[in-house]
Amino acid sequence: MEFKRVLIEKKNEFNGEGQFLLREFRDYLGINDLKSVRVVNIYDLIGLTDREKDTVVDELLFESSLDLKYEDKLEIEDDELAFRVEYLKGQYNKREDSTQQLARILLNKKGVEVLNSKIIILKGRVDKEDLNLAKSYYINPIEMKEVEIDSFNPTAEYRAGEIQILDGFIDLDELDMKGFKDKYGIGMDIDDLMHCRDYFKGEERNPTITEIKLIDTYWSDHCRHTTFTSEITDISLEDGDYKELFESTLKDYIGSREYVYGDRDKKMSLMDLATINMKEISKAGFLDDKEDTDEINAASIEIDVDVDGKNEKWLLMFKNETHNHPTEMEPFGGAATCLGGAIRDPLSGRSYVYQAMRISGSGDPRQAYEETLAGKNPQRKITKTARAGYSSYGYEIGAATGFIREVYDEGFVAKRMELGALVAAAPKSSVYRGDSLPGDLILLIGGRTGRDGLGGAVGSSREHTEESLESSGAEVQKGNPYVERRILRLFRNPEASRMIKKCNDFGAGGVGVAIGELADGLLIELDKVPLKYKGL
Repeated sequence: MEFKRVLIEKKNEFNGEGQFLLREFRDYLGINDLKSVRVVNIYDLIGLTDREKDTVVDELLFESSLDLKYEDKLEIEDDELAFRVEYLKGQYNKREDSTQQLARILLNKKGVEVLNSKIIILKGRVDKEDLNLAKSYYINPIEMKEVEIDSFNPTAEYRAGEIQILDGFIDLDELDMKGFKDKYGIGMDIDDLMHCRDYFKGEERNPTITEIKLIDTYWSDHCRHTTFTSEITDISLEDGDYKELFESTLKDYIGSREYVYGDRDKKMSLMDLATINMKEISKAGFLDDKEDTDEINAASIEIDVDVDGKNEKWLLMFKNETHNHPTEMEPFGGAATCLGGAIRDPLSGRSYVYQAMRISGSGDPRQAYEETLAGKNPQRKITKTARAGYSSYGYEIGAATGFIREVYDEGFVAKRMELGALVAAAPKSSVYRGDSLPGDLILLIGGRTGRDGLGGAVGSSREHTEESLESSGAEVQKGNPYVERRILRLFRNPEASRMIKKCNDFGAGGVGVAIGELADGLLIELDKVPLKYKGL
């Protein structure tokens, strides 16, 4: 495949990323004789003539007052050591994607492809041991890998094979089912899988892997809240300073259940405990301002708003989301889509996001690098990179964050906390809530779909081990805040907004869950889903 390579490096006085890495490598990793860190972006341009390449470089990639430019190859000095990284195939590279889109627009030419990778150069009295230490800190193996400095690595096209029928599934006993669960990375517990086995046995057929994976997604803790809806059969309170308070609260809870449910046999669960107050005050008539809708989006209440001296009915929406597991595994993308995921719910409700907040929990970020637990990213790297990810998404979509707190406690070493919350609003007259009917059109709008996020609902719900850092690479979604901002603006147009009967966000549940919640039965044309790359 013919390609044209150009390398772009920020001049020393503008090398913000290099200066940041210098501080991390020298002050945190202890590479004391390191003098500077250079960062060079490689762009491999495919499908361009020499003249078109020069146009892309001069108009998009290179600015003489800020950058240094190298053609084809980079010279490494005697007192420098370098390594090169690229994103794993299937991971979303925002720089690569945006450059490719801009190049196609600039040249008015289809078929232009751009591949991006990065060279990190350590300058000073450093040796191979120092280089390997810097690599181990910089390279997160679930999102990037090291490649040869001068190699060319074209994007591999994914080719899907025939959909696998799980022969023998309906004959598996409990022991064999445990092996099946491990082999295919299923998040469901054995009881759920045995229930699926019995169902398909009743149909007298073996399921496809697609069917099992889709059920696994729907029944994940992320989508079904399995843990919070598990039945509580017995409660005992230990002696202590707060026993009387707990007893009083438990008595109030049982009283609320009797008022809300009457003679109805309703299982006691953590989910019921969390929602009983809302049900109680709703039954008592104190929630007249709550919007009544079948859509599963953000919490929504009706309020009166003074608009130029005239009273208008508006919908005020609230939403929060946690991305604890994704942020621990892939800090930038996890924290970015924590905010992005929260935004998508009120956006689905056709409202505009006005204000956000962030609360996170971390272990001690000052902990020495060598004390990092096996299979985990350093707390310092998680903290700093997650902050950058959240800020990046908020800045790009235009959501102001007015409250930020990070809590430091050793308990968060076991599992990080990453929480985003926000408020949004829309004129009630701009929002139409309807029922889906046969013949209705389902329209998918937004960013393109890739392998990132694949299995995210299941991945964030199952138990993780030391191997998770290497095996969970595709599970963290990579949102597109630029496109999302355009949808925010589109929904501010009442003529567009009122055309929508029902709307749902495309989150960790993927196509099946996002679209499946809109109607009891529907036809999905997967071939029409816009993709980030060919062959999915």
